[in-house]
Amino acid sequence: MRGYALAMRILIVEDDPVIGDAIQRALVRDGYAVDRVENAQQAKAALHAEGFDLVILDIGLPREDGLQLLRELRRKGRNLPVLMLTARDGLTDRVTALDLGADDYLTKPFQVLELLARCRALLRRANGVASTRLTLGRLSLDLARKEVMLDGQGLELTQREWSVLECLVLNAGHIVPKDKLLSAVSSWGDEISLNAIEVYVSRLRAKLSACAVIHAIRGLGYRFDEKQD
Repeated sequence: MRGYALAMRILIVEDDPVIGDAIQRALVRDGYAVDRVENAQQAKAALHAEGFDLVILDIGLPREDGLQLLRELRRKGRNLPVLMLTARDGLTDRVTALDLGADDYLTKPFQVLELLARCRALLRRANGVASTRLTLGRLSLDLARKEVMLDGQGLELTQREWSVLECLVLNAGHIVPKDKLLSAVSSWGDEISLNAIEVYVSRLRAKLSACAVIHAIRGLGYRFDEKQD
């Protein structure tokens, strides 16, 4: 497998449809839930309505540019990671973006593999994950390969089962709301209901019954815990 994606949802704010579509397709292939808008007003509406974990933000947007949008987000206390994209290569723009609170900066044209790597690094940092390998008792996850091992033996998971498990494991011991899990596996165009999350959780329980417990917290969500011997 080429890379890994934390169980996260990404918003692309890019007015060039060719570039925006190429970025979206690459991110979806890498396992992310991705939505795309073309201007700052649409971005504000999307961020108000949905929970995103990373924004890929072009500076050169029509009317209100990306720097203005970034300034407003930070002024309102929105601390989600922001990766800035621009065709401008001047030092002033890079410094301005970073000073306004951008987490990273990429100049067009860029290689898709570099974009994906920067997204992974930002999401790892935001989730406090220093390593690409996580171990919880008898269970281990290789985030770089999207592999799950139980007592050293691989477990077969679908992409959405992986995304749900990863989200639960990254928040082990804490309640993860159902809508957060839904956001991790779906974009606007996907017809997935909260009932589907129950199906994925049920499958994971069956596959992980020897080493973990996924508690259903009524009215709140799910909590992943290691099974105690």
